[in-house]
Amino acid sequence: MGEMIGYARVSSRGQSLTVQEGALKAAGVTPEHLYSEKISGRRREGRAALEDMLSRGIRKGDTVVCTRLDRLARSTRDLLQIAETLENKGVNLRVLEQPIDTSNAAGKLFFTILGAFGEFEATIRAERQREGIDAALAKGEASPFKGRPASIDAVKVV
Repeated sequence: MGEMIGYARVSSRGQSLTVQEGALKAAGVTPEHLYSEKISGRRREGRAALEDMLSRGIRKGDTVVCTRLDRLARSTRDLLQIAETLENKGVNLRVLEQPIDTSNAAGKLFFTILGAFGEFEATIRAERQREGIDAALAKGEASPFKGRPASIDAVKVV
């Protein structure tokens, strides 16, 4: 059996991590396995505690514990990337305030359903993008696949 690895995050410096950290400790996370940060979850960049946990803080058989999914990830894409990282490393995910525990069949099912909705959302977005491109081409507009403008003069390269 692996370790319980906790992750807590609040969005602003004025908010307190105390409630989340208390819940994680009550769930069996020890202080040396607790990753906490005060940073917006909108983007993955800059979330040093999360990156440290995912790259060096987890090993096969461990369980990452958080209070809610929105503390771990703020977008479906980010959540699916994190889930893929955990799965590839053989690490389970347990969410205290939601019925998610990927170490059991029901938790895996719930998480897979969430993932399916995420994939559906991405597919719908791609279809809309394709429709927009096709509509532009049908109007006789120039191809939307132009790339960026040249940054050097081809004649001067010779």
